[in-house]
Amino acid sequence: MPIYITQGRYTRDAILGMLVKPEDRAHEVSRLLGKVGGRLIGYYLTFGDYDFLSIAEVPDNTQMAAVLLAAGSGGGVTDLRTTVAMSSVEAKGAFAAASDLAPSFRSAGGS
Repeated sequence: MPIYITQGRYTRDAILGMLVKPEDRAHEVSRLLGKVGGRLIGYYLTFGDYDFLSIAEVPDNTQMAAVLLAAGSGGGVTDLRTTVAMSSVEAKGAFAAASDLAPSFRSAGGS
């Protein structure tokens, strides 16, 4: 299953709400992922441009898009940014496949 790394920000209202009633968001994210056949690998609060980072395994892009749309629809998070991650074994396979394709590809502006 593909691995997805998502970063995002909490809205001001979400932060204020969690100050009044602290909660472990990993539980809710895990529950949401489980509904599409995925699983949460890790959930972290982060410093810098984003407030949190999650790592999830999800069956496919459509299911991950559904999770992101559902999470974003609640109004508590914003600026979601998701990256697909490949294992080193998968990357090796991609490089091997590219080595077969590269000789036949003509670059832009190339002859």
